[in-house]
Amino acid sequence: MHIRLVGRDSRTAMEAQMKGNHGFFLGAFEDTHLVGTVIATNDGRKGWINRLAVDPDYRRRGIAKALVAEAEKALRKNGIRVFCALIEETNEPSKNFFLKCGYKELKVIRYFSKRDSEEA
Repeated sequence: MHIRLVGRDSRTAMEAQMKGNHGFFLGAFEDTHLVGTVIATNDGRKGWINRLAVDPDYRRRGIAKALVAEAEKALRKNGIRVFCALIEETNEPSKNFFLKCGYKELKVIRYFSKRDSEEA
């Protein structure tokens, strides 16, 4: 995974995103301990499941599945009916997880990006 701690994934950038989209940053807690997170975004047509993560000590308990379901629910409240996730080709656990959640792999799409800087 490519995390940009100086750019788009910095604390400042994430705090700004959370202020404008507070209903789309979801967390799973055990008491006060954050054990899982997901960010749901949309482009007006499709919903995107981003940055799904579960603490390794809490995996295999259904937390990721619950987070995805809640992200989809939040997106549905905003009229979104198509849900997507971008997964790196070598990330077999994530690919298998999303297949189990009812997602279908589309092999006909190639992802292209253009960045203003390495941190973007």
